[in-house]
Amino acid sequence: MQPPIADYALIGDTRTAALCSKSGSIDWLCLPRFDSDPVFSRLIDDSGPHFTLRPVGNAEVERRYEGSSTVLETTYRLDTGVVRLREGMVSDLSAGLLPQVLLVRDLECLSGQADIAVTFDLRPGLPGRELRCEHRHGGLVLVDGSLAISLCSAPALDLKPGRSRDVAMRSGERLTFALSVAHREPLVTVEPAHALRLLNETRAWWEKWAEEIEYSGAHRDAVVRSLVTLRLLTYSPSGAPVASPTTSLPERLGGERNWDYRYAWPRDASIGISGFLGAGKKPECHAFLNWLVHASRLSRPQLGVLYNLDGRDGPKEHEMVGLSGYRGSLPVRRGNGASGQLQLDVYGWVVAAVAELSRSEELNNEVMGMVRDFADYVCENWRRPDAGIWERRNDERHWVHSKLMAWLTLDRALEVAPQKASQNNRQRWTRERIALAEEIVRSGWDPLRQTYLRSYGSTDLDASLLSPPLFAFEKDPQRLETTVQAIRDELGTGGPLLYRYRRAEAEREGAFLPCSFWLVQALTRLGRIDEAETLFAEACGLANDVGLLPEEIDPETGEFLGNFPLAFTHATLVQAALDLEEATRK
Repeated sequence: MQPPIADYALIGDTRTAALCSKSGSIDWLCLPRFDSDPVFSRLIDDSGPHFTLRPVGNAEVERRYEGSSTVLETTYRLDTGVVRLREGMVSDLSAGLLPQVLLVRDLECLSGQADIAVTFDLRPGLPGRELRCEHRHGGLVLVDGSLAISLCSAPALDLKPGRSRDVAMRSGERLTFALSVAHREPLVTVEPAHALRLLNETRAWWEKWAEEIEYSGAHRDAVVRSLVTLRLLTYSPSGAPVASPTTSLPERLGGERNWDYRYAWPRDASIGISGFLGAGKKPECHAFLNWLVHASRLSRPQLGVLYNLDGRDGPKEHEMVGLSGYRGSLPVRRGNGASGQLQLDVYGWVVAAVAELSRSEELNNEVMGMVRDFADYVCENWRRPDAGIWERRNDERHWVHSKLMAWLTLDRALEVAPQKASQNNRQRWTRERIALAEEIVRSGWDPLRQTYLRSYGSTDLDASLLSPPLFAFEKDPQRLETTVQAIRDELGTGGPLLYRYRRAEAEREGAFLPCSFWLVQALTRLGRIDEAETLFAEACGLANDVGLLPEEIDPETGEFLGNFPLAFTHATLVQAALDLEEATRK
């Protein structure tokens, strides 16, 4: 049985990422980038390939990231000795002749002695394909079409793919592995000692990046780890942020809600960009906007729900066969069918992030043109039903949250481009914004229960209404108070956890963590600072031992559910922390 999702930690190089378990196994890694085929896939197939360095025997396990870096350190305390595993991926490959991807794993016996079970089983694809391998250049070399992979170790081991062997270690001895990857270019192998030096340089780079984060609140560790995770999940060659490095981790164990998140959602990315901006990280904001201008150029004025890392349409959804799934949760999917949906809220998130950036600098004409296109599209389409923020399949409705986001699109477009939009544009945006507001109040407000509703004609509530756009739209504090309380009463599970929608439907999944941080933001904006602070601390406390958060949590068991780690969750954490910091300062 695969380990609990919470047992995994993330390492990466801003091109791809690996999930490492507490037992010393890398069970997920896609090469050469986030959305490629995995070469280690035991995460979603219990007989799938993996790369394991496991101390033999019972051990107490302690894990941490080294400082604010992405270098993971795991200490195993055995009856016979103590072993430390350091692992990570080299992030800055700009200097010298180095491979596209370089994974480093370094075992050191700190005291006593220990036996280490080493298994290197690399098979690309779902399910994994057996590869021809050979020993050359002091290591093991595997080739799969245009992908070439080399594994070197010091001291050298005669490893055979898929077979395990034990290595005896004594105090002071170390065992270092360097996995080099090339895609459509010559393979460059790296000696393990040099790879270890590069890993230490990577740690220093991340530490410096984190030091420049402009946040001085009480939860700096959680904010820094979240921003590092968001940066780690941003594909550096293009600036595209992926929603998660994984696919098909279930929203309910044994269920069918298993989706592929290894692509760029403008909605999720815009929330993360607002967090970067609030923390003083403007280069990440500029990289995203440049990518989005490029990605949306062919489809504008329409904005895609998701894109691949190159800015093209997201791939069609396929169900993969011959796999076990995570703990029997099937199907395993590649691609995401949400790519063809109409989701009106996406426009609001993007234009709101642009407006936030425009308050501190002048934006170029390309970005302004993009905003105009999106505002015009919303004017023409806001009266249509859509799939909504939760990407409902075959269930288009007039979602109140979507209408609020459409209103926000026009409101922020009027803020961003008062001088660079024509008078006709501005008049149209103003006229449609007024009409939208009137309809939202007329059709989306329940005067008897004193709350905004999930959709027109419905009596249900939706936790997405806790998000900041409602507070931008509604100026009456009493209506905000009653809406927040109604959502907590109906969708709350205790503490900071909430379901996304009514429990009869949500029992098929866990509590959705971004809604917890939206609740913190809502309470902060209502002036209930102490209560917001308490809930924020409780929500941060749900993270695993290395500070990572999933998509959902089972309210009864506390088990992590959904793809992991989720950029959406970490982005809303940062936004909530920034709101709390500002409110406390004021």
